[in-house]
Parts: sequence; C-alpha cells; structure tokens
Amino acid sequence: MDPHYLTPLFSPRSIVVFAGTTSADEASWPQAAHLLQAIKAQRFQGTLQFVDTQTTGTLADLVQIKADLAIVALPPAEVAAAIELAARMACQAVLVLSSGVGSEQAGAWHKQARREGLHLLGPNCMGFQRPALGLNASTVGTLASVGPLALVSQSGSLTAAMLDWAAKNAVGFSSVVSVGQHSSVGLAEALDFLANDPHTQSILVYMEGIADARRFMSALRSAANAKPVIVLKAGRRLAGNAAAQTHSGAIVGSDEVFNAALRRAGAVRVKSFVEMFSAAKCLASRHRPTGKRLAIVTNGGGPGVLAADWLNEIGMQLGCLSADGAAALKPRLLPLASLVDLIDLSEDATGEHYRAAIDAANRDSGIDGLLVIHSPKVGGDPVAAAQAVADSKPQLSKPLLTCWMGDAAVGAARSVLKDAHIPSFRTPEAGVGAFGNLSSFYENQKLLQQTPAPLSTLAKPDIEGARLVIESVLAERRKVLTEMESKSLLSAFHIPVTETVLARSAHEAMMIGTQLGFPVALKIDSPDITHKSDVQGVALNIMNGTGVRDTYNDMIERVRALRPDARINGITVQQMARTRSGREICIGVVTEAPFGPAIAFGAGGTMIELINDRSMELPPLNAYLAHQLIDRSRVAETLGEWRGASAVDLDALERVLLRVSEMVCELPQLREMDINPIIVDERGAVAVDARIVIDNAPQSVGGRAGAYSHLPILPYPARLEQVWPLPGGGEYTVRPIHTNDAQMLQELVHGLSPESRYFRFVSSMTELPAPMLARFTLIDYDREMALVAVHKERIIGVSRYIINPDQTSCEFSLVVADDFSGKGLGTRLMESIMDVARERGLTEIVGLVLTNNDGMLRLMRSLGFAVKSYPDDPDFRLVTHPL
Repeated sequence: MDPHYLTPLFSPRSIVVFAGTTSADEASWPQAAHLLQAIKAQRFQGTLQFVDTQTTGTLADLVQIKADLAIVALPPAEVAAAIELAARMACQAVLVLSSGVGSEQAGAWHKQARREGLHLLGPNCMGFQRPALGLNASTVGTLASVGPLALVSQSGSLTAAMLDWAAKNAVGFSSVVSVGQHSSVGLAEALDFLANDPHTQSILVYMEGIADARRFMSALRSAANAKPVIVLKAGRRLAGNAAAQTHSGAIVGSDEVFNAALRRAGAVRVKSFVEMFSAAKCLASRHRPTGKRLAIVTNGGGPGVLAADWLNEIGMQLGCLSADGAAALKPRLLPLASLVDLIDLSEDATGEHYRAAIDAANRDSGIDGLLVIHSPKVGGDPVAAAQAVADSKPQLSKPLLTCWMGDAAVGAARSVLKDAHIPSFRTPEAGVGAFGNLSSFYENQKLLQQTPAPLSTLAKPDIEGARLVIESVLAERRKVLTEMESKSLLSAFHIPVTETVLARSAHEAMMIGTQLGFPVALKIDSPDITHKSDVQGVALNIMNGTGVRDTYNDMIERVRALRPDARINGITVQQMARTRSGREICIGVVTEAPFGPAIAFGAGGTMIELINDRSMELPPLNAYLAHQLIDRSRVAETLGEWRGASAVDLDALERVLLRVSEMVCELPQLREMDINPIIVDERGAVAVDARIVIDNAPQSVGGRAGAYSHLPILPYPARLEQVWPLPGGGEYTVRPIHTNDAQMLQELVHGLSPESRYFRFVSSMTELPAPMLARFTLIDYDREMALVAVHKERIIGVSRYIINPDQTSCEFSLVVADDFSGKGLGTRLMESIMDVARERGLTEIVGLVLTNNDGMLRLMRSLGFAVKSYPDDPDFRLVTHPL
C-alpha cells in the first residue's frame, strides 16, 4: 500500500527548521524559542537540520539541503519566503507556527503552498507530536509518552491541559495534532491520516466547528469505520456555540444536528476530556455490547441504586437475571444476597461470590454488559474480590467495567484491575457513563453501515411535478408555500394528505363542506401569512353548512383587520382528520450550516414548542434509520398500545419519513418543512397541515458540484447500476459496492489464483484482513468509487478509484475472477469506472501495474493508456489516461 499523502508531514524522515536562529536562548520570536527547546529535548529518529536565517548563507547553499518537512517558526513577514525556500529544498510539507494570523494572510500562504505542491499545517496552530519518532514539533509542552491514542484538537490551550493530565495518569499517544484557525491541513485531513496510521488504535478529537461538512463527514466516517473515534465538542449551548465560532473561526451549527452527524458517522460523543480518555480505555477492550442492558453486581445496595438511577438518566436499561439464571445462582451466594433487579451480593461477599455472579450474568441472554461495584467493608478483602474479577475476565464474552469505591483502602485492588486491563472507575456514575459510551459506539457503528439510496423502493415520486410547483413559487419571488401548494408538494411524493379544497366565497365554502362531509376545518390561505393561528385563521370542528358560511365571513373580516397588507386567496376547507385514537406527530426539515438539511421527528400539535420533543437524522434515510429516528423520540412511547388505544401503523409512519427523505434529496431548494400534525393510528398516517419554506438551490456542502451536493453524506449511487450480457449467454450487473458485499468480496479474493492476488495486492495474503475488508466495502462515494460486477450472487470483478490529494486526478485498481478472464469484463469495468470519474469532474486517471503483469498492460494499452516507467520503483509501470 502506498504511503499516505501526509506521511511527509507526520512521519518525516528528514526535517529542516526555520527558526531565525539555532539557539532557543537567542530566539527573538516566542514560537521559535519554544519550538527549539521542544524539538531538541529528545533524539529525533530521522535527520534534523536548522537554518539560521540571521546568517548570510547564499540561496545556492540553502537549496542543497533536502528534507521531507519544513518547520517554520518565524514572524509572519518572513513566512512566505520560507515557504518558497522549502519548496526549493524538495520539501513535501510545511508546518507554520506563526500565531495571530488573519484569514487573508493565511489564505495567501495556503495558495502559495498549493502552487508549490506543499501540504501546509498552520498557521495559528501549536504543531504536532509523534512520540514514537521522538518528534516534538510543537509548542504545547514536553513530548508525550508513547501509546495507542491519537489526539486532534482545535484548541492549543486545551491540548496542553490534556497532555498534562495524560502524563499524570500514564496515558500515552501515537500522535498529538493541533489544528488551529485558518489551518490548511485541518480536522478532516488529520483524521484521514490517523485512520490509516498503524500505530493508532483510537482517535480522540476536540473540536469547535468545521468549515467543510462533506469533507469532515467523509474523513470521520472513514476513520470511525477503522477504529474508535471519540469526540469532545465545545458549544453545546448557544453561548458556547458563539464562543466556539469566535475562537475556531469555523462554523459550529446546532448541537442537535451535530449529534445526528456524529451518530451517522459511527463516532462517540463525550462531555469532558476525562470522560474522553475513559471512553478510549473502554473501547480498546475486545468486547462490544449488543444492547443497552447493564447488569450491576455489587456488595452494597446504595452504590447499586446510584448506578441504576444513572442508567435511567442516560437512557440505558438495567440488565436483570432471568428467573432460571437467578434460581441457579441463588444457592451459590450468601443468604442475604438479593437478585431482584440488582445483583446485590450483600456486604460480606467474597471473591468467590463475585466470580459466581459474573459467570451467571455472562451466561444470561438478557444482559449486555457488567458493572461490578465493590465498597470497602470492615474485615473485607477488596484485593481478593478484584483478583476474582480479574480471573473471570478471560471467560467473558461481554464488556466488563468495575468501580472499587473509596481511596486508600482500595488502592491495591485497583492496581490488580489495572494490570488485568479492566476499566476501573471511582464512582458508579462514571462506570455507567462508560458503558453508555460503549453502547453508543455499537449503535452508531450500525448507523455508519447504512448506505441508503436517494430514492426508496416505494413507488416513484413525481419529482418533475414537485419542481414545477417550486419554480412557480420562486418565480413570484415568494419563499413560503401556501397550504395548498405545500400539500401538492407532499402529494407529489405520495405522502397522504387530508383532502383540501380552496373556497373563494362563503357560499362556495358551504357547498364544499357539504360535499366533503362534516365536521370540517377552515383555514386562511395567504402567501403572506406563515402562522395561521396568529391571525385567528384556523377554525376546527364546524358541524354544518351554516357554521361554515358564518365562519368564512368572520375569518375573512378578522384576518383583514389584523393583516391588512396580506394577500388572501380564500379559505381552504378540509374534512376533520380522525383523532379519537390518533396520535399527533410532527415531521420536519431544518437546514443549518455547516451540515445542510436534517430531518426531525417528534410529538406534534399546537403545543409542539412546549413539549420540545425532537430527534434528528441526516438524510438519506432507509427503513432502519427511519425506525431508529422514531425510537429516539419521547413520543415513541405512545405509539404502541397506549391508554386504551390500539398501536399505530408504524410502517405507515416510516413510509412518511422515507418520503420526506426523498424530498430532501431530490429538492435542494427545500429549506424548512413542518408537517404538523400528522395524525397516525392503526389505519395509517395522514398529513393535516404543512408549512414549507424554499429558496434557490443552495451552494453545495463543501463547494462541490453535482447531484446531491447539498447533502453532507452522499447517497448510494443506485443510478450507476447497469446490466450487461456475458459472451456465450447470461448477464452480469455492474453497480457500486455497498457494505453487504463484504462476504462476496472476501470470496472473490479467496478464489483468485496466487498470481492474480499478487498482481492486485502485491502480497501473498490469501484473504483480506477485517479492517481492509471493512475499508473496501464501506466507502464514501464522494472521495472514491468501487464498482462490482455481480453474476448469480457472486462478485466476479471490481474496479475502483480513489481521488488523489490534488482533487483533480485519481488512482485506479482492477481485479477480475480468473474463471471470467478474457470475457471483456476488465474492459467493461475500466470503462465504467472511467465514466464515473469523468462525471465527478476528474481530469486524469492513473495506476501502477507490475512490470510482469502482461495481461493488465495489454488491457491498458487497448484502452488508450500511456504506459511509462516508474522512477520510484522499476518493478512497476505507471499508466495514465486523460479524462
């Protein structure tokens, strides 16, 4: 596998330092003094050279120095010259430690670095550390100890605080990266590198905001698919949001939408940096919970109850032994032990009692994880209890967390647990919170695996008809749709709506009401009135024609008095929706920077603001995501059998969510939508009212062009699926890869001849390692593409490209099953992947082919590729083709 494009930055073999001097004592620039002290404090494994810009060396002398990375710690006025000199030294990356640099100056340096082909970290950052390399290219303090965690932070001061805390608590790092305001290499780029870094097992992120949502989500999803990613984000509340945006210079956005983005990316969010390290410690264990049920094994009722309370507080569940499990365990415990809810061993419990309880909980299918609590007792032996827990660990198939309460009396016991690599906490609440993070990781990883298409498998919507409605409204320079227009838009996507007819006179309203059947509702119809109830423009449960006539006249008179400027089209008449057993739901769409549109679900009705029940999800949705969105809302508890009412038709509600997802994907002009209320009961769901706000199509998320560019997660590109005939009969399908293809892809690799495997992977491996298999099947369709050829439930070929860092070219790979070689499959897969790359706006496709792979070289020449020698390795040929 080729080195990552940021390897010269984060794993340089040689470094040149521009600090104005070679002595920290003589440095006049603060960053230079701190850098020189830090970088010289330990031995760097590579080559380290210093350029004293205060001397009179000639340019010819300086350009003789060659390095991978240039570190610039100079006043802003001298940085541009240093970047130019770094390029002449054949550097591939630059770290700029100048601080207090504005966006205009930083932009000029970024532009210069791109022109010179340099990857630029900085300015306004505090550098990075790579402890295993002995490299401290930072101003955050002494070099951290070596460990499996990577830290990426948008705050230099918080980075320094975390490192100080970590040093005291024996926490080590593979990398520490500070990315500040206006840095060219930012969060997304650092995540991309760390996802591929073999020395990093978990990634910790402190962030305040992002500039490019699509790029961030792409990198975060890729990283979280490879290893646990734990995120601490500032700005959970409005005041914090404002402060974070001011500090980082990035877009912060709503906390609800940000939570939805993290869930969909498969990451875990924490609320403090102590919790962040605890989560990393727990996620490093080999077991993952399959649910939310945590069993509490304790020798004291009080601590157990505290833990159970906190479980309920964070939305987890208390795991209880089954009747059979409790009956089998009871004889092995003391007489005072209780197995009702908590597994309370009583205060005289010994290590053997702990061992028996842990074994029973591990065997019980109703339990997903264990929290073992020990309170010190007079005459008790906390070390023996801890040793029993440690001895039980190898037999466990579920996550095990512990809490040895107290301090001096349990110090030795905590050491036993630490040596056994069992996460231990000082309070029950901390242990429960850690299990919550484990459970969130498991749930979010399932969300990460979802790759929905923009359109569901339901009947195709009338997209063109919907666009015509939007165009006509925008042509009138309006942004808010009337109720009739809103319901037309919903109907175009087959969302059931109440039959609504516009009446332009009281007599006409009376006739419509009679035809629809009483009772009916009347609502003012005006393009200038957003909230009808604010002008008394809604009347419900009108029982006869006389009531309709009088209500019509009164409503027109009231609205004209309250809003004399408003244009009134008339009054809509609709039959009252069934409500006796129906629940009122609201489904909406919000659009917020930087992520764009998000779908909201919660309780509806007139008290929606007071109830404040809203769960969020990023589009596109599938049935699984729609179901999870409903489950996260508080109103979900009322959708089953509730207070004598039958359970609602959840499938109908999920279908509405899928239709709303289609609207968001296909209508980029959609800005806000509130379908409130939706009445749902056992017979189905119907939209009673809707408010829709539109605008011209937005600038794409991340500035990219193309279909669905307004979405932060690119949908599964189902439109690329094609069916082709096989020579001699039969056919095969070429389509984009998705996560469900993992087993078929592994079978393809198993079935390849040793020679074919070596030609593809330049390795003798017989199967794809689990991380590589996950990496190959869960892809971001914006940054790469993989097309599979499928014949009779078997993958028989794969073509793939990954976009290069220059964002204009891509590198391809191709493999075809041996028994399908010579059937034109390679040509078809290459032409198809080139078409996708061309549509993506790329200008060149390149690849490396082994010199002795004659068949592939012939195919490349037949497709018009130029075949050249590869200077870096004579065993390969470089093949290129303009797009």
